Amino acid sequence: MSDEHAGTTVDDARPNPEGTRLGELWSILPEESSVGPDGVLQIGGAPVTELAQRFGTPLYVYDETGLRRQIRRFVDGLRERWPNSEVLFASKSFPAVGMYRLAQEEGLSVDIAGGGELRLALAAGVDPARLHFHGNAKSDAELSMALAAGVDTIIVDNEDELDRLERLLERPQKLLLRVIPGVEAKTHASQATGGLDSKFGLPMDQARRAIERMRAHPLMEFEGVHLHIGSQILDTAQFAEAVAKISSAGSFSSYDVGGGLGVKYTYDEVAPGVDEYLDAIVTAAKAHLPEGARLLIEPGRSIVARAGVTLYEVTTVKRTGRVFVAVNGGLADQLDAALTGQRFEAVLGNRVLDPWTETAQLVGRQCESGDLLVDQAPLPAARVGDLAVLATTGAYGYTLANNYNGALKPAIVFVRNGEARLVVRRETYDDLLSTHAPAIEG
Repeated sequence: MSDEHAGTTVDDARPNPEGTRLGELWSILPEESSVGPDGVLQIGGAPVTELAQRFGTPLYVYDETGLRRQIRRFVDGLRERWPNSEVLFASKSFPAVGMYRLAQEEGLSVDIAGGGELRLALAAGVDPARLHFHGNAKSDAELSMALAAGVDTIIVDNEDELDRLERLLERPQKLLLRVIPGVEAKTHASQATGGLDSKFGLPMDQARRAIERMRAHPLMEFEGVHLHIGSQILDTAQFAEAVAKISSAGSFSSYDVGGGLGVKYTYDEVAPGVDEYLDAIVTAAKAHLPEGARLLIEPGRSIVARAGVTLYEVTTVKRTGRVFVAVNGGLADQLDAALTGQRFEAVLGNRVLDPWTETAQLVGRQCESGDLLVDQAPLPAARVGDLAVLATTGAYGYTLANNYNGALKPAIVFVRNGEARLVVRRETYDDLLSTHAPAIEG
């Protein structure tokens, strides 16, 4: 593997046959990707055809080695630049017990944003002292769960939440306050969270009042401020701008500057690497934050996205006004394609080295015209039974999985050194029906 500190790794020894875009695709597929002599794509040393046969499709597949390597880039890279630091995994990007366990093993703390994520993290054995609880509308029940579990830090979003904490606190609790930095992130509108009209956090004038209130309370251990400007951000200057703006909130012992680093999803995108991102954050911190303060970041997408692919079986090929290649999944397991218009790239995993002679609409099986996985995908002429591989789907695929048209949520496997292990089993029809038991029994 070439440069382990690069955000995109392209191994020149990998095949790049004429008539394909495979040479470009290696920088989007998982780091531990290769192709066998039979032209079959391998993830983590395992042929995707064997994974599909063993576990079925649709199937979420993660390159465990590449995933762990990416985590170490963040943890080690930030510590080298700013020793008093902590990297939190933004677990909404991939809230699976297996991922929570892996995150802790590699030195990450964990950002949770709801009672369900809290339960999953605890089930994985994550130390509560490494949990940070986020959310703009935490309920009494969720706060009670977090306090009972002993989470390290609660990130307060608003003064109503302070009312709840005043009722619920029975022992000292560390708190951060989420502030609005006033940075309009260059990303999809649904993924921007740092602008002045964001539903998250408080503007600076209200933030100062909330800080005074926390400092006056005997059980509220106010430590500092938190911000987050959005997700899938490809301009590191915006992260530096946010750090500069958060400094206006005051001088504190801790500053959580959020996450949001974007990744390369398509051939045409250019995404900053981890080093470039950390350099921007830490340079701004040295210029604007108190020396020796604790610096926290919250990568999520940028940890898991590239490590994951989704496998589908081609079920239908139509050559009408356009070429339509339909697979046995869709927006039920890849909602971001419809929700945010996220563009992906795909390959036929069983025929990687074949000439890519067609431009196809790679579509799903859900009854929506918006169920378009890839618009204008360059592919070999597809056939029923081919295995379509959607790259860079490690973030938010499983998170947003749903039962549209009664679809069953896919299984998840981690692959390392050619060995695959199941971390989430496939949903069954019995699972689907279980919550409908009152109506069935009635």
